[in-house]
Amino acid sequence: MKRILLPTILLAAASFLSLGCASRAYVAYYGPPAPRVEAYGYAPGPGYVWIPGYYAWAGGNYNWVGGRWAVPPRPHARWVEGRYIHRNGHSEYTGGHWR
Repeated sequence: MKRILLPTILLAAASFLSLGCASRAYVAYYGPPAPRVEAYGYAPGPGYVWIPGYYAWAGGNYNWVGGRWAVPPRPHARWVEGRYIHRNGHSEYTGGHWR
């Protein structure tokens, strides 16, 4: 029982901690397509900020991750969009984050 419980707790803790980290970095050998134009409508409530979508590299291809509404984690926080940097013949993506 103890052998199963400890790895389960550690895995759950690691999963929980990774949710708070919005920044991701990955490398691809060619750049992403042009960003999609998203229709996002009205905010679901006061204080919400639109976080635009982006292309994520997965399975040897770029896949679109749609934008979403989010509440900033603290007052006066602003969203810094993720970006691609072209370096040494490949594209490197750094995910968006709150500043």
